[in-house]
Parts: sequence; structure tokens; C-alpha cells
Amino acid sequence: MKKPLLALTAAAAAVVALATPAAAAPTGDTIVTFTVATADLNISVPSAVNLGSVFSGGNLTGELGTVTVTDQRAALSATWVTTVSSGSFTTGSGTPAETITPNLVEYWSGGLVSSTGTGFVPGQPTEADRVNLGVPRVAFSKTSGTGNNTASWAPDIQISVPDTAVGGTYSGVITHSVA
Repeated sequence: MKKPLLALTAAAAAVVALATPAAAAPTGDTIVTFTVATADLNISVPSAVNLGSVFSGGNLTGELGTVTVTDQRAALSATWVTTVSSGSFTTGSGTPAETITPNLVEYWSGGLVSSTGTGFVPGQPTEADRVNLGVPRVAFSKTSGTGNNTASWAPDIQISVPDTAVGGTYSGVITHSVA
């Protein structure tokens, strides 16, 4: 009769072993930090362009080349506005007959050539939307989104050369700025 007593004792030991929790494994926490780097908001434009030639009283149209905004601010609200303005175009000593004023220069941004991100809005998507540069104008903008982004476009200009303009090589500056 000793066997049933041993069987009961082994079963009781198994119940006690299941009811006793195993010791928890030791743990340790590591706090991890890192920095998302930020940089600047920049714009790059072609350094020079030659639009060719035109007679007095004519219109000269041409592409300025690719304008690119690079936004590496990693901002929560990654919005910006690019403006465009024009100085006068002059030849010789810049007398009135040797000057083409900014109000005779028209600009249109066209659409995106390339981009990363979303929320881009062209200032003048088509030639029909062109504006004169007698005053600074919005060329392109980014109205929504977060983080880094880029946008490139290839704007065109049209210069109306007055009948009174004298012959010569005219030079002027088209300025794009971003903020």
C-alpha cells in the first residue's frame, strides 16, 4: 500500500511546481536618442543665359533654365514661397534708348520639371498666365507638407523690345528668391 502514497506525493509536488512562478529574467532598459539633421532652404538658378537676338519692336521669348529649391530644414510645416523680379536690361551707357524696363519683361513659371514631396503650386502654370515683372511676383510655392523637399521648374520670359531701342547687347538680371 505504500505505492499509492508515493503517487499522491508526486502529483502534489507537480501541482506545487506549477503554482510557483519561475523567477523573472533580469532586464535592463536603454534610452536611445538620435537627431534628424537639418540644413537650409536654398535656391539654385542658371548663372547666365543668352536668348538670341531680335529687332527693335519685336518680342524675344526664351527659357531661363532650371530653377531648383532645396528645402532641408526638416520642418513640421515645410512651406515656402519663391518670388521673381527683374532689373532693367541695358546696353551702352544705359540712356532711355539703351534701356528696357522690367515692365516689358513677362514671366511664366510653367509646371514642375521634377520634385520630391507634395503641395507645390506654380505661380504661372501656362504661357497664358504670364505676368510682367514691373513688380516682384510669386514664381512657385509649397503650401503644405512636412520634412525635406525639392522642386525644379524651367521658367520662360518674353521681352518686348521697344521700337525706340538702339542696337547692342543688352544685359539685365532676373532674380529668384525663396523664403
